[in-house]
Amino acid sequence: MAKQNILVRYWRILTTPAKVAMGTILAIGFFAGIIFWGGFNTGLEITNTEQFCIGCHEMRDNVYEEYKETIHYSNRSGVRATCPDCHVPKKWTDKIIRKIAASKEVWGKLTGYIDTRDKFLAERKTLAMREWKRLKDNDSLECRNCHNFEYMDFSEQGRRAVEQHDTALASGDKTCIDCHKGIAHGLPDMSGVEGWN
Repeated sequence: MAKQNILVRYWRILTTPAKVAMGTILAIGFFAGIIFWGGFNTGLEITNTEQFCIGCHEMRDNVYEEYKETIHYSNRSGVRATCPDCHVPKKWTDKIIRKIAASKEVWGKLTGYIDTRDKFLAERKTLAMREWKRLKDNDSLECRNCHNFEYMDFSEQGRRAVEQHDTALASGDKTCIDCHKGIAHGLPDMSGVEGWN
């Protein structure tokens, strides 16, 4: 009987912590959560900068050099699209999904998969087609961060652009990347690819 009383008392101590202890645990948990969330978001934002993207020579010496020659880099209005503008969605959930998928790219960097210009050129078509498929699958979500049919002034566009945008808008099955491949980077050699115009 005495043993049971000891066990019951011990169990009560374990299952009913003092108010001070509970408050301390909650406060520590709250502040740890803030620190974790702040650190996580800070890290996320650091990886969403052009400087981070071109931090490895594979990007800086290949696609970044091409990008510097395009209208997305320098134009009459001074509006500039950086790497994350075109390759990372703005919406938080889509951004996290993209960052998880990008871990494969980090693995490629760590293992030296594409550490020379020759390796890059050898993989260029595969890399481009993967990115085009991603953009097609998400309805060119990143393009629509800045470009949207609803805000286009067709009267300021050339005849061909108006026809193409009007057709794409009416059909509903076209997305930006269907017509704008190579807009910010050089095109790979697409000879032998079925359906390539």
